[in-house]
Amino acid sequence: MSTIAKWIFYGTLVLVAFILSVVLINQSVSESLKTPELKQYSNTVKSITDLYMSAVDKRLKPWFVKAGVKYPPLKISMLAFKKEKRFELWALKGSRWVFIRQYPFTASSGILGPKLREGDRQIPEGVYKISALNPNSSYHLSMKINYPNNFDLQHARKEGRHKPGSDIFIHGRSASIGCIALGDIAIEELFVLVATIGQNDITVIVAPWDFREKEFDTSSISKIVRKAWLDSLYKTINARLKNYPLSISVKAG
Repeated sequence: MSTIAKWIFYGTLVLVAFILSVVLINQSVSESLKTPELKQYSNTVKSITDLYMSAVDKRLKPWFVKAGVKYPPLKISMLAFKKEKRFELWALKGSRWVFIRQYPFTASSGILGPKLREGDRQIPEGVYKISALNPNSSYHLSMKINYPNNFDLQHARKEGRHKPGSDIFIHGRSASIGCIALGDIAIEELFVLVATIGQNDITVIVAPWDFREKEFDTSSISKIVRKAWLDSLYKTINARLKNYPLSISVKAG
């Protein structure tokens, strides 16, 4: 065997050995990650509630005591204002709604105006319900809203929008691609509260801005998302917001 042939032969052996070592290392890393990954996605709503209940009670109960509302309450509503990046928690006391506290958005996306299609990064606007709790969210914890609701689907069909989007959540962390991010502490409180009192009939109102402070005007919404039915939607949102009177306590947070 010539000198050149020997170099080629030994070089090939070294290369093969290197490739095998890389494969083995990758397999080892992959195996080491399997167990944590399984643990990460084995949470249940009950296990999360049990985990955070004590800490959440200590943080939330003083807000309810301050508002004069029994804790945990029988019924809650949540209001989200995109321009102000503000999320409000309200509870029913007798026949009236009482402000409990507010949380700042930690991230948002899109522009003012409704969500129209999948991938537009828009946060929906309307009156929604909590449809599911996700204890295994990539964003710590999350609560799914029922977008698209009947109103959204009705107008999507009329306009030939076959993919209006879905999977809109209120969640933790500080990133958003069409969802409402509130940070981990806030979502722990809201998740546990909703799990405790039950997700049925919890109203979530999402508005472009707070109509209680500034009247709605669709002309200020970009033509990109300004639809003929937007005035009707904003009238509905405005009427629902009247049940949650703006006060000094709300402004103070």
